[in-house]
Amino acid sequence: MNQFVLGIIIVNVLTSIKGFNEPIFLDRYKFQVSKILKGEKLRMVTSGFLHVDWMHLGFNMYALYLFGDIVAGFMGNVYFLIIYLGSLLAGNMYSIYYHKNESYYSAVGASGAVSGILYAAILLYPDMTLMLFPLPIPIPAYIFGVGYLIYSIYGMKKQLGNIGHSAHLGGAIGGFTLTILFIPNLIFKHPLMVGLLAVPILLLLLFGDKLKNL
Repeated sequence: MNQFVLGIIIVNVLTSIKGFNEPIFLDRYKFQVSKILKGEKLRMVTSGFLHVDWMHLGFNMYALYLFGDIVAGFMGNVYFLIIYLGSLLAGNMYSIYYHKNESYYSAVGASGAVSGILYAAILLYPDMTLMLFPLPIPIPAYIFGVGYLIYSIYGMKKQLGNIGHSAHLGGAIGGFTLTILFIPNLIFKHPLMVGLLAVPILLLLLFGDKLKNL
């Protein structure tokens, strides 16, 4: 396992455990719209290293373990870190934009960052297959990516579950954009795959502000 990825996982685990044990610490550094709009910008980063429980933490860290190695191994540790942190910020920035009129809205988790790493891995290795639990059916990575985006858009509109769908979407957009910026020849190497992944992102950017009115 890449030691740099392992380091990010350790930071997430230690910070989250502190949040489990100290509610005041969790409240001070979680993502909260009203606090961030009043100037507490540090929450945009710190919230990405906190989780609500062990299942939430375990799921995100397992996904990071699976896909972080792919990205760091192909692009190197520095680019991995840029994509990870850039996707984290992109996820929270989109959450602020989408929930700007909901001062009570709060969230924690590395989901935005992990979504960005997932999308980077899909762009780098579109031929790999993924299986969506509990269905034991292998799915091409780029099809999984498109489905993930569409589900997240639907989940954000319908407010499905206690899940930060807006952070997932923003993180995926961040990972997609940064990976293409760093390796632009992916557009010519896999044009169909890049195009399929780009369509729901473009639709979201163009019409996402109208979702609440539908």
